[in-house]
Amino acid sequence: MRRVCFLLKVRQDRLEEYRRRHETVWPDMLAALREAGWHNYSLFLRDDGLLVGYLETDDFGAAQEAMERTEVNARWQTEMAPFFEGLDGRPDEGMTPLAEVFHLA
Repeated sequence: MRRVCFLLKVRQDRLEEYRRRHETVWPDMLAALREAGWHNYSLFLRDDGLLVGYLETDDFGAAQEAMERTEVNARWQTEMAPFFEGLDGRPDEGMTPLAEVFHLA
């Protein structure tokens, strides 16, 4: 199982709404993530808008591709795109994994 961590930046004026949206993620989106192989997926948001994402998956590229094939992901990404700074596309296209330099097993 591979651990994946990525960073994104939520617009300062959209922080509260972003938090609210994630209190009730659509059930079909949650099911699609699970079916695509996203495990232990968590998002952490700092008050300045720094968003840290973490998940575990066998193959991150395959997990992303599986989500790209779902209609629910297209709808979710379209709704979430205005929340982010510095993206030239959808939020899921900006998920560039950080290099892991240490892990305490």
